[in-house]
Amino acid sequence: MSAEGVFALALPDTPEEWVQFLSERHDAELPELEMLNRYYEGTQPLAYMHPEIFREVGEHIRPVIIGWPQLVPDAIEERLEPEGFRLPDEDGEDTDLWRVWQANDMDEQSQMGRVDALVMKRSYITVGTNEDDADTPLVTAESPLEMFSYIDPRTRKELAALRRVTEGGTYAHEPERTASLYLPNTTIWYGRGDGGWREDDRDNHGLGMLPVVSLINRGRLSGARTLTSQTPISPRYGRSELAPIIPISDAACKIATDMMLGAESAALPVRGFFGVGPDDLEDVQGNKLTAIQMLVRKFLTVPIGTDDGAREFAFPAANLAGFHESINALARIASSLSGLPPDYFGLTTDNPPSAESRLAAEIRLIKRAERKQTPFGGAYERTGRLVKRFQTGEWDPRYRMLETRWRDPSTPTVAQTADAAIKKYTAPAGQKPIVTLRQTREDLRYSDAQIRRMEKEDEEADRKAAELDPISVIADRIQPSALEPGQAPEPAGVGA
Repeated sequence: MSAEGVFALALPDTPEEWVQFLSERHDAELPELEMLNRYYEGTQPLAYMHPEIFREVGEHIRPVIIGWPQLVPDAIEERLEPEGFRLPDEDGEDTDLWRVWQANDMDEQSQMGRVDALVMKRSYITVGTNEDDADTPLVTAESPLEMFSYIDPRTRKELAALRRVTEGGTYAHEPERTASLYLPNTTIWYGRGDGGWREDDRDNHGLGMLPVVSLINRGRLSGARTLTSQTPISPRYGRSELAPIIPISDAACKIATDMMLGAESAALPVRGFFGVGPDDLEDVQGNKLTAIQMLVRKFLTVPIGTDDGAREFAFPAANLAGFHESINALARIASSLSGLPPDYFGLTTDNPPSAESRLAAEIRLIKRAERKQTPFGGAYERTGRLVKRFQTGEWDPRYRMLETRWRDPSTPTVAQTADAAIKKYTAPAGQKPIVTLRQTREDLRYSDAQIRRMEKEDEEADRKAAELDPISVIADRIQPSALEPGQAPEPAGVGA
């Protein structure tokens, strides 16, 4: 028997076994996910410091956090904006599916889900029954910190998923712990009791597949595993965008912290006096200066002096340019690894960039965003199929071809977009336009509602023009492509 077959035999059979199995898998990965989340939030600990030094001064140093781990996923997510769903064999968008999407606030939730997927390797979308409105199923985005879905290594489909939530308590209220187990034909809700999880309710939806969709970032085909907390985690579960950036960010934060320490002790010139002791210095009120006051004032006193009395000396301020150059070098490495333009990391020049150079600098970022649209769009399309199944009670084969419409991830100017759209619609004499007027308006990013209003206004304008001058309207509607090359349309009334 193959290794996959032996592994499959070990899978749970009962809901209780699935809860235990999924909890163990999730608990094993949580430390890594929480670490990735801390880097995104900018609360990671200071790295690259000798343990002995950190034990001595760790509590007295506030690390300087450079937010590159937040910049990288945010810059990609900002260019991922779904605008609707459509079927290839139908005109226009699937307005009902977009209505369900909007009714569940998925335009906001999906944004948070994409951020979590980029930061913590994946996020999830769940679809369930809505008791209040059967035509609007419940759709929610879920964090990988609370949810884990097991992927079958043979079929690459989710077999079961568990979501555990702990609400913070107070001195008068104990923390509330709930769980949801998602199985192909049943969703079970649990509450936490003295003896462990207890079943509170269930929904026997009979889907035949899991009502959970994984939004996986940078998944791999390989079954090779890396150890996380001594539990194997497959690369099929995704990879964080922060993985190559974290070591570079740690180095930059360490150098920036050292720079601030250097600024405190050596960035300002220090004045000193030979032949003057600490007891000889007083403030304007005649009070003797303490050691801390002298340190703040950058004063050094050397009681041993010369025969001719007190003598002043000074140490020049240290040059911190080396710290700046090191941080800039790390910024260039981070820019190369992340595909972000150098100016995203503060590497600017005195000359403002032109539109062409701006676009050239963003080529890799645009391509990265386009590559994310395929797996993320596939997850949204699977969500759409689940929504239709909950609405109609059966699987609609047409929705196997469902497509997600995305906003253009590049940053063309309004003038550039309008110029390109008009050139596609305007054709030389005797030729048909490349695209229709409606497609031109779609390329200009007008919504379906705006386009329908424009078409009604066009029809109304044509009707009024026909009432005033019907002959001109008929002449305008003559198709140039129906004429022979070089042939002009006949004047109105000829041959009548």
